[in-house]
Amino acid sequence: MANSRSARPNSRTAPGQTAHKIKITLRDSRPPIWRRLEVPSGITLRELHDVIQAVFGWEDYHMWAFESGRDRYGVADRDLGIRNAASKRLGQVAPHVGDRLRYTYDFGDDWEHDILVEDVTAPEAGTAYPRCLTGRRACPPEDCGGIWGYDYLIEILADPRHEEHEDRLEWLGLDSADQFDPAAFDAAQVNSALSALATVLVKN
Repeated sequence: MANSRSARPNSRTAPGQTAHKIKITLRDSRPPIWRRLEVPSGITLRELHDVIQAVFGWEDYHMWAFESGRDRYGVADRDLGIRNAASKRLGQVAPHVGDRLRYTYDFGDDWEHDILVEDVTAPEAGTAYPRCLTGRRACPPEDCGGIWGYDYLIEILADPRHEEHEDRLEWLGLDSADQFDPAAFDAAQVNSALSALATVLVKN
């Protein structure tokens, strides 16, 4: 039997208004670092950038781009072949269940995020979107050298005798290594960060 939430939008839903359930995974992270979200299908890629920054805890310090097929969207840059992310909506570039796109943050560290469309549903009445359903593990600190640099950072923090241990604690602004937990994830905290971006699509 089909999931009732995947049925046609009800009479209180604006024409064509749906919600995308997406899973965003930080590429090459082991164990995987990921977030599962529901967002309006009509969200622009520019707005989706803000959502990803909030749910992973990035600081929005660096350049970024989405890739869909041969097209790239971000802050428009003709030399880099990047089109304006505000001109495209998620439902246009990834309309169907199983569609994928890539989001890269920081062209130096190259934090690549794989985005998978898991479902497209009628929005729930009285529910604010975007919202984070679940996730796993903490986001790496900014500027730590990409996923491989992050793995090395975790190794250093786990070894108090490592020659870089104290320097890395100072760089992170920590008094001790146990103040950073790579396994930590708090959905309520993430949704609090999303609250400024959220809106109710269907009124009760």
